[in-house]
Amino acid sequence: MVTFVDHVTLHLRAGKGGNGCVSIRREKFKPLAGPDGGNGGNGGDVVLVADPQVTTLLSYHHSPHRNGGNGGFGMGDNRSGALGESLELPVPVGTVVKDPAGGVLADLVEPGMRFIAAPGGRGGLGNAALASPKRKAPGFALLGTPGWEGDVVLELKTVADVALVGFPSAGKSSLIAAVSAARPKVADYPFTTLHPNLGVVQAGDVRFTIADVPGLIEGASEGRGLGLEFLRHVERCTALVHVLDCATLDPGRDPLTDLDVIRAELGAYPVPDGQVPLLDRPQIVALNKIDVPEARDLADLVRPELEARGYRVFEISTVSHAGLRQLTFALGDIVATHRAEQVANPAPARVVIRPKGSEREFSVRVEGGTYGDVYRILGEKPVRWVQQTDFQNDEAVGFLADRLEKLGVEDELFRAGATPGATVVIGEGDGVVFDWQPSLSSVAELMTAPRGTDPRLDQNPRRTTSQRRERYHEMMDARAAARAEFESERIATTRDLPGDEDEA
Repeated sequence: MVTFVDHVTLHLRAGKGGNGCVSIRREKFKPLAGPDGGNGGNGGDVVLVADPQVTTLLSYHHSPHRNGGNGGFGMGDNRSGALGESLELPVPVGTVVKDPAGGVLADLVEPGMRFIAAPGGRGGLGNAALASPKRKAPGFALLGTPGWEGDVVLELKTVADVALVGFPSAGKSSLIAAVSAARPKVADYPFTTLHPNLGVVQAGDVRFTIADVPGLIEGASEGRGLGLEFLRHVERCTALVHVLDCATLDPGRDPLTDLDVIRAELGAYPVPDGQVPLLDRPQIVALNKIDVPEARDLADLVRPELEARGYRVFEISTVSHAGLRQLTFALGDIVATHRAEQVANPAPARVVIRPKGSEREFSVRVEGGTYGDVYRILGEKPVRWVQQTDFQNDEAVGFLADRLEKLGVEDELFRAGATPGATVVIGEGDGVVFDWQPSLSSVAELMTAPRGTDPRLDQNPRRTTSQRRERYHEMMDARAAARAEFESERIATTRDLPGDEDEA
């Protein structure tokens, strides 16, 4: 049964924004009536929160689908819809949020840090908010936009001060159990540790955390064993402790060879930009299992060679607890020095400036199609406006046309070579398709039309009075012309008849 998960993919869907309301206040003895439709509520966000009480991503491994609450619909009497309930997902401190392509979105390294992984949709405006001096009683409202939907990848990197590295069965789990209150599984076979273990160590006035990761073998950086899967938990550590087994019976194994192999694997592991390489961090060597007589003799033999390489060497035994106090105090000094340096030289805060005018609001892309060119409009505003439009309402469609024309979409289409009747698509993929017709120069709000309709989109076949009058005159003229033609034919026929003299 899985008990520890440090890599999981979440399928998130934020809440949808509520639709705006179309309402007209009609009340006796209230002459100042008008539109009173309220706005829809915003959809709920999906937020990731760094929680120090959470140590694994196991819960998200079993249920990766998480949804935010939808916003409520607007109501009459200027009542706004309820806000969608935001969903907060606690994650361990040290969780890295990535997109499916591998790009880093957020690094939650401090308790309480929050990251909105899926923003909720925007609530639509009611007709009360859309009213203007020219459009006094709008017969439409804006729809709510859908919330963000997609996948994010959570990757846990343990936040610890000291990391224990070494071959399998070197005694790392026994060491963390001896110096802290952690109780990892300890056995005499390799790869007993299948997931990182954390322990808190008190060395005098210094308290620090120590991490026990699964054992490394040669080729771990290339995927052998479990080292590659869990080396990420060493990235955030201040110091490394090489736990070397001095009592191993495996052929070809000795403390110096083990150290060289582990260093090679640590050097081959790439760390993110801005972090100190693993081999450039403080390192301490712990010669373990000196309670065995042969191991003590081997430790005395290799200690001068290790010290000549520049390492601080400690001979320890997790059984008799020999040398553990000296080791913990040495690690405490390293951690205290590092923390003092961080306080004296804090990392400068990154200042990101994104002026609104630096990015274009939309763009027009010409694509070749089977039946001619297709003009695709891309941009946050046009896509959002289309999502907010109720295409069953002619007035809402006319309002969308006015917004696009004011944004400059039609001018850009003319520059791109579009002609009336061209195919225009708004949005990526299967967006909304239009047969483009340039808008009229007149303003829609100045045209008299029933509420909820737009005269530019009116397809009413009923003729006007002037059209009936013109049609009547045309019909009367056609009748007079027919009578005149018949009369001329009759006269011509009469003239062609034979006279009386011919009969005689």
